[in-house]
Amino acid sequence: MHEHIANPDYLKTVLAFPYRGMKITITTAQHEQRWIFTAWVDYATGSAVAVPRAASRDEAIRRAKQWIHRQFDFGD
Repeated sequence: MHEHIANPDYLKTVLAFPYRGMKITITTAQHEQRWIFTAWVDYATGSAVAVPRAASRDEAIRRAKQWIHRQFDFGD
């Protein structure tokens, strides 16, 4: 059964940290009786949902760092 829009599920920030001049924020919410993690990346000209859904906090962090490396050229 679908929840009514009047009862939104607010994301809960569980971790936020700087990475390569950007900020990665990991949030969690419950979806279909399971906890999921999302990674948001804030950078100088905007922000993005780098990882819409991950099964764990560690997976969300790893995939957010990979997203940053794909999107930005650091000359590594």
